[in-house]
Amino acid sequence: MASSLLEAVDIKAPVAISWRLWANVERWPTFLSHVKHVQPVDDSTFVWQLSLPGADKEFVAELTEVVPEDRIAWRTTEGVHHAGVVTFHRLNAMESRVTLQIEYEPEGFLEHLGALTNLDATLANYDLGEFQRLAEQEAAEGLI
Repeated sequence: MASSLLEAVDIKAPVAISWRLWANVERWPTFLSHVKHVQPVDDSTFVWQLSLPGADKEFVAELTEVVPEDRIAWRTTEGVHHAGVVTFHRLNAMESRVTLQIEYEPEGFLEHLGALTNLDATLANYDLGEFQRLAEQEAAEGLI
């Protein structure tokens, strides 16, 4: 049975900062707590190494849509099966909303348990909070 999550965070930073931070693959491990490493294969394909409760995982994902300052969508091609999209919304000149949507197939007991107990949503909220902290820090430092 497929699972999904939809989470969002409002950020006191312009869309340009939120976009630039998320679009920089090398920064992902700084705000995605379960991501240990992301290695680009080419401009649209990446190998992810994750450390999740009870399991380390690796998968290959390809970008399926990139619209600057609007959306980044992906799907996996090897390993775990999931797809997702991050969208960037301008609330006003100095605030943005970032929305994360992921559809996935839980594998094994722990992933099914995580989906049933909303642990996956808790992890996504934590990561979005880390993203918010970094984006707001960059905005405060004037790194537009």
